[in-house]
Parts: sequence; structure tokens; C-alpha cells
Amino acid sequence: MGEEYAVFEAVHGSAPDIAGKGIANPLAITMSGGMMLKHLGEEKAAQALDEAIQAVLKQGRTVTRDLGGTATTREMADAIMDHLAGI
Repeated sequence: MGEEYAVFEAVHGSAPDIAGKGIANPLAITMSGGMMLKHLGEEKAAQALDEAIQAVLKQGRTVTRDLGGTATTREMADAIMDHLAGI
């Protein structure tokens, strides 16, 4: 869209078959937020979010089923936010 306009979204569809079940992986929308932060010049915040995501993935304890874990969407998102709070 150029330098002036940008769109940030998780491009995976609405997934009505899993809606409300707490099994969706929150990374697509979370990483889209990181891209938005970077685009807005918030490099430090974008880097912190990326580090939090990488830490949660590396630990592997709080990941959703598609990544081999048992965490719910909320649990994985909370783990990322908890890591951010500690940065």
C-alpha cells in the first residue's frame, strides 16, 4: 500500500468451525500487531513483542495444539503478555 498506508491483519479466514473453542493460535494476529508497531516507528515495542513471542515458542510450555502443545488461545496470549511484562 506504500509508505503512507498499510494494512495489518491475520489472513487466515474467520474459522467458524473453531470459534469460541479457545484452540486458535493467536500468533498471526499478534505478529500483525508487531508489524504495525514497526510500521508506526515503534521499533522498541515491536522488538519486545517479537522477543516475547520467541521466548514463549522456545519454552514450548504454553503453545497451542497446532504447535504440539495443550494451551488454549488465552493461555498462549497470556504467556506472551506475561513475558512482555518482564522485559
